[in-house]
Amino acid sequence: MQRMLSLLRSCVDDYDMIESGDRIAVGVSGGKDSLTLLVLLAAMRAFYPKPYTLHAISVDMGLEGMDFSPVEALCRELDVPFTRIPTEIGPILFDYRKEKNPCSLCAKMRRGALGRAMGELDLHKIALGHHYDDAVETFVMSLLFEGRISCFQPVTYLSRTGVTQIRPMLYLSEQAVAHFAEKQQLPVVYNRCPADKHTKREEVKELVYTLCGRYPDLKTKLFGAMQRYPLPEWEVKHGRRQPR
Repeated sequence: MQRMLSLLRSCVDDYDMIESGDRIAVGVSGGKDSLTLLVLLAAMRAFYPKPYTLHAISVDMGLEGMDFSPVEALCRELDVPFTRIPTEIGPILFDYRKEKNPCSLCAKMRRGALGRAMGELDLHKIALGHHYDDAVETFVMSLLFEGRISCFQPVTYLSRTGVTQIRPMLYLSEQAVAHFAEKQQLPVVYNRCPADKHTKREEVKELVYTLCGRYPDLKTKLFGAMQRYPLPEWEVKHGRRQPR
């Protein structure tokens, strides 16, 4: 816990993610990443010098077998308000539209549902559970499939909605997150999406994994290159740190 909190705080400080009085929504899909983020941000409230509050929000896509009641119970333990947004995104995509490549439209619909909920709750900052491996894989995807050097930003202000997105787990590896979630026995809601594990991102994840077998420091070098280049908004403000 202490090691994870230290890396989380380093990332938050390096990119000035949190200001005093922030009311932060946490996007909780129910997966290991978002649950880990929720637990760590809840723990960090006790000692972070800039006081903030949290509100967990889950978008229920209407897929059979996804039960968010354990997530709600965890939020009660953490003293974090919880809102579940019921939708028919899953049936619309797979039963009605029969989308063959649903990920882009799904993400857009989920963002819309989250945005509406945040507006109703008067929340203007949201923490997302993207970690170190997600950043590296997104960088490689942009290069391979779009022919450009790009990645999501640690802090993104969306002027159209007035929402600021923050990604506090960029210094945490997927392996560390998975180990933490298992050790803490977090109530993971397993993804019932028919497209899960059959995406371009999964292809890139496997490619990066294979390359790391030959070049063990590949991820470290790619992540460091993103900060040194730097990509827009990736240059750290208070020194430069590498994930562990």
